[in-house]
Amino acid sequence: MSGRLENELSVGELAKRAGIAVSTLHFYESKGLITPRRTSGNQRRYPRNLLRRVAIIRIAQRAGISLAEIGEALLALPEERTPTADDWKVLASNWKDRLQERITALTQLRDEMSGCIGCGCLSLRECPLRNPRDALGETATGAVLLQHHE
Repeated sequence: MSGRLENELSVGELAKRAGIAVSTLHFYESKGLITPRRTSGNQRRYPRNLLRRVAIIRIAQRAGISLAEIGEALLALPEERTPTADDWKVLASNWKDRLQERITALTQLRDEMSGCIGCGCLSLRECPLRNPRDALGETATGAVLLQHHE
């Protein structure tokens, strides 16, 4: 492997193996989700165990978990080893309630949408889509959602 450790990948190799763009890896790095080693020539080198970490990040993103939440969860994983199935179970169970809340909210939105499509009001006191529980009525009146912020 000419001058680098056998358990390390270049940024291009990691991107190819993970099925993502190099720019995505750079983005994950900028968010502190992954950390490469830098060579004496300032090239990034990634340990192979980051393949699993990148897979966890991608799966969590597909589930709608924010990068901030993913970053917090990854802090619990040891960096020196590949995350295990048990590690994943812990992460998934921590995200389960959050996902269920989103599923419930989206199901409610889907079910309430048919009564509101086409009305165009956006300010009805009872509108469950744009003004749940008249939250806007506490701070303003009228079609505040239509105001332009200059």
